[in-house]
Amino acid sequence: MPHVEGVSHIYVDCGGLRVHVAVAGPEDAEPILLLHGWPQHWYLWRGVVPALSEHYRLLMPDLRGTGWTDAPGDGYEKEQLARDQIALLDELQIERVKLMGHDWGGYTGFLMGLLFPERVDRFVAANIIHPWPRPNLSGVLNSWRMIYQVPMLLPYIGPRVTRKRGFVKTMLNGSKRGVFTAEELEAFEAPLRRPEHARASSRYYRSFQGHDLPLLLRRHWTKYRLHAPTLMLYGTGDFAIRPSTLEGYEPYADDMRLEFVEDTGHFVVDAAPEIVAQRALEFFGAR
Repeated sequence: MPHVEGVSHIYVDCGGLRVHVAVAGPEDAEPILLLHGWPQHWYLWRGVVPALSEHYRLLMPDLRGTGWTDAPGDGYEKEQLARDQIALLDELQIERVKLMGHDWGGYTGFLMGLLFPERVDRFVAANIIHPWPRPNLSGVLNSWRMIYQVPMLLPYIGPRVTRKRGFVKTMLNGSKRGVFTAEELEAFEAPLRRPEHARASSRYYRSFQGHDLPLLLRRHWTKYRLHAPTLMLYGTGDFAIRPSTLEGYEPYADDMRLEFVEDTGHFVVDAAPEIVAQRALEFFGAR
């Protein structure tokens, strides 16, 4: 497991799912729950740990099927990922958290805010669509940008591709070269070479295409409203998520704003950890 100064590790049984959680910061400090995306794990947050842990207790779980958390055969719908986090908070006896999420962790964070509003105080989302994308021609024309998901959707080929040495490293480096060291790339790729975690990667994208995307297209989440104050950070240069995809949230959120982080890509937390940490501290009102 990769090392980050000041970080320790625990395992929590959440209703039969054994969840690995990296923790940092004072035990009696206010908690922040930090949720990573694919193809990463808790180590995504390595660059923001020093600044955030001065003020907060950081809880950095590996989502199901990633890192050192169990990889069951189902449960990769994003509502279930949200329920996983509520189960984790229940086990840790934490009623309410500040929340950060990137990629699938960001989408999971949105659903936590919609389905369990009493558990989320404030939310910072990074480089992920929100649950209310506005139907428009731009979205249709940019749908080809999801082509990178195609190999992951295939039941047999998807896991084999994920386990192939260099595939995950190429996916990470494709956003903006020079962000990751060779050691960091290996730290993210190695866990996904395990057969069960490679299969979980495929299930993330199959569940998105078969369950999560149809809900978006049916405008399912317009029935819900986001009450937690929310900051969306968007690293410019994201191949898959275009700025137009981030429009249309205003009718469904009480207090939400979008901020661009220039000269970055999809992996904005890795590319600009100091900026992400500073914006989070300001937004969370650290003293």
